[in-house]
Amino acid sequence: MSVTILAIESSCDETSAAVCRDGIILSNEIATQIVHEQYGGVVPELAGRAHMEHIVPVVDAAIKKAGVDLQELNAVGFTQAPGLIGSLLVGAQFAKSMALALGRPLIGVHHMQAHVLANLIGDPAPEFPFLCLTVSGGHTQIVLCKSPLDMQVLGETIDDAAGEAFDKAAKILGLPYPGGPLIDRYASQGNPDRFQFPEPQIPDLNFSFSGVKTSFLYFLKNAGKSLVYKEQFLASEAERQQFIADNLPDICASIQSRIVSILLHKLKKAVQLTGVKQVCLAGGVSANSGLRKAFLEMGVRHHWKTYIPDFAYCTDNAAMIALTAYHKYLKQDFVSLDAVPTARSSWDS
Repeated sequence: MSVTILAIESSCDETSAAVCRDGIILSNEIATQIVHEQYGGVVPELAGRAHMEHIVPVVDAAIKKAGVDLQELNAVGFTQAPGLIGSLLVGAQFAKSMALALGRPLIGVHHMQAHVLANLIGDPAPEFPFLCLTVSGGHTQIVLCKSPLDMQVLGETIDDAAGEAFDKAAKILGLPYPGGPLIDRYASQGNPDRFQFPEPQIPDLNFSFSGVKTSFLYFLKNAGKSLVYKEQFLASEAERQQFIADNLPDICASIQSRIVSILLHKLKKAVQLTGVKQVCLAGGVSANSGLRKAFLEMGVRHHWKTYIPDFAYCTDNAAMIALTAYHKYLKQDFVSLDAVPTARSSWDS
């Protein structure tokens, strides 16, 4: 008997719905919110309102593209955590309403677990066990995935996420939101060895990006003369802007190179500690071309089998929620209609 799942993703500023049948993605519709660009970042209240506007047409489009009837659905999945609480509530309440109306079970999905399983959507897919470096605007983790529902977080950020470091660097440079992709674009034209930024010395598999962000801030305040606060090096606003204009590609390439090296040094250490050489990337920052290139090159050097999801499954999307919900359906892992979405949620299944 086939298992058909409708899933909804609404953790941040993208409204998405997808349908999968027996683990095969039939549709994956996404509505992106552009309202946040003028504010330089996601405004939670506006995100929640936009989800309410988008969710009905997005779900309708996903069902029509998949070519399924509502009565064919076996369950409804939704992102339960983590994310913006107002955004999560919109998706959760819609999913609950559909599950109740259809008399189908409801499946709550952890957003980060779904990012890891996005690697199973492609062909070829990694074999278990595999390691996954999951990098997004809010999370940076190394996960040991033993089976679709058996995962262990080996390391994570103790302060800021890598995606946040990219976005903050872009904001300091005066680049428009979202700035991470712009840093990637300029970096492709620059010299990554031109400027050197420090790498934090964290002994385990955890990450830290707050120090890199601080050194980058002072680097620009000092117009490239120092990585730390030194009053004698503080430049005027005009000098700072001229320094950025004259060196933008090299600045972007250098900060991107340091963020990528921090990520991959920890991933290399995880491979050495576990002996697992099936290695994946996931999360929105895995769309970064510099990270993808360096990851694949490291895989070749160390004889890893490497996997990266298609771009459509790197950023927030409902396909990864649907696939995770499918595996939870096989285990009859359902939630009740009083399930509560949560903004923050640690996990280790």
